[in-house]
Amino acid sequence: MRDPKERIRDILESIAAIERYLDRGRAAFEQDELLQGWFVRHLQIIGEAARALPEEVRALAPDIEWTKIIGMRNVLVHGYFDIDRDLVWDTARRDVPALKPPMERLLKRLEEPGYGR
Repeated sequence: MRDPKERIRDILESIAAIERYLDRGRAAFEQDELLQGWFVRHLQIIGEAARALPEEVRALAPDIEWTKIIGMRNVLVHGYFDIDRDLVWDTARRDVPALKPPMERLLKRLEEPGYGR
């Protein structure tokens, strides 16, 4: 079983992966299937890592909308051919960058001496 800190690092790495390509813009996203797949895959990783975090870790960051993150993962994993590109773009553009600061704070809290003892 992976450590919660590793899961949060997975989330932060996926946020960074999405942010690297956001500046290409909506038009590029709409025209590039590889870019769409990149965003979907990293949103799935974010959701899967969030789902795997213990409830007591999630409770340390009540400002993070864990249910929505995990719900998005479920939609993307089980949506197959019905994935809504508008939803993916909007999530990547609006929600992913906003998720970074609270995730960084949560990781920092978990790295504090004495946590988990």
